[in-house]
Amino acid sequence: MSFDRMIEILLALDPEATPVPQGIGLTIGDVPVLVMSDPAANRMRAMVPIASAEGLTEADLMRMMQANFDTALDARYAVANDRLWSVYIHPLRELETEQLISGLAQTVVLALTYGTFYASGSMSFGAGDSAELHRELLEELLERGEEL
Repeated sequence: MSFDRMIEILLALDPEATPVPQGIGLTIGDVPVLVMSDPAANRMRAMVPIASAEGLTEADLMRMMQANFDTALDARYAVANDRLWSVYIHPLRELETEQLISGLAQTVVLALTYGTFYASGSMSFGAGDSAELHRELLEELLERGEEL
């Protein structure tokens, strides 16, 4: 993948995307995404801002780290510049079109599921803490549903 080819693909995904220095800003499913690249360093990064990092608790951070292990898949939660982000980072030259599109989708979904399922898609790597937390949530919701 080259920088120009990546921009071409992103413009196909969102014809109203806006070029910025070293990247492009686009919208996927009403979610703003910023894609940056440094060809000399062979890196690209897709980022979705989620919230201010100011109010994050230790429990919030622990939950995100658990998700980074088993349900975030290729996207990750990150904190930078006092903001919580969903990010996808990949070597630029080795990036395939399908990986770029999948990474963008995972980054958007991970941002959208912050505070609920903390997942970048329907798959889970397993062997982590998230499955048990999801099971506990399901049991709690089922118990609430019994009152209906």
